[in-house]
Order: sequence, then C-alpha cells, then structure tokens
Amino acid sequence: GARQQAELCNESLMLEKLPACGKFFEEMMKKVDSKKWCNLTEFIMYYDNFTQCTEREANNASCFWPNPLAEGFITGIHKQFFSNCTSEKVHWEDPPDEILVTLILIPVMLTCAMITLVVWCSKRSDIL
Repeated sequence: GARQQAELCNESLMLEKLPACGKFFEEMMKKVDSKKWCNLTEFIMYYDNFTQCTEREANNASCFWPNPLAEGFITGIHKQFFSNCTSEKVHWEDPPDEILVTLILIPVMLTCAMITLVVWCSKRSDIL
C-alpha cells in the first residue's frame, strides 16, 4: 500500500502564529482586575481559549502539542501574568496537648488490651 509521509513541523510558522494567541489572551486579561489574576475562576474561559489557540496553531503548522517551543511561549505568558502568584504554603501545627495525648494513648491502650486478651485466651485454651 501507499504510505503517507508525515509532514514535518514548521516551527517558524508556529512561532509566527503563537503571538496572536498571546495577544488575544492579553486583551481578555485586560478585562480582569489585575488583583484577581491569581484567581483562576476569574479568567478560566480566557485561558482555555488561549490553550486551544496555541494547540490549533501548533497543529496547523504540523507540530505536535505541547512541544518545547509552544511550552516556552506559554511559560512566557505565565511569567507575564502570573509571576506574582505564589502558592501559599500550609503551616502545620501540632494539635493541642489534650488531643495529642488522646491520639497517642488510644492505640497504646488498644495494643495493651489486645495483648492481654491474647495471653488470657491462650491460658484458658486448655480449660476450654
């Protein structure tokens, strides 16, 4: 049978077209208060359109998506809009002493009770 030749990725075409996706995303983000740029729910539709646009342009250039060049472009957009968004680290604290002691003593007491029950049952097995 005849074999189809895979088209080569036209990276220059893709890199030429991707900025239009970024420009459209930038225009949409102007509608969002910059104080809300770290809240994904405020711009999720715009971001979805942006990623679909980058995927479409990569595919139109016969490139797979994501690819290193497209990822580099997307990373640049992230740096432009989301560089001030840091994930808040959870600060873990020990529970109050009363709860901590209870959480420690319950398994210790259950272990002691089970050992006592096993020993008691093993001594009574000859009686039963």
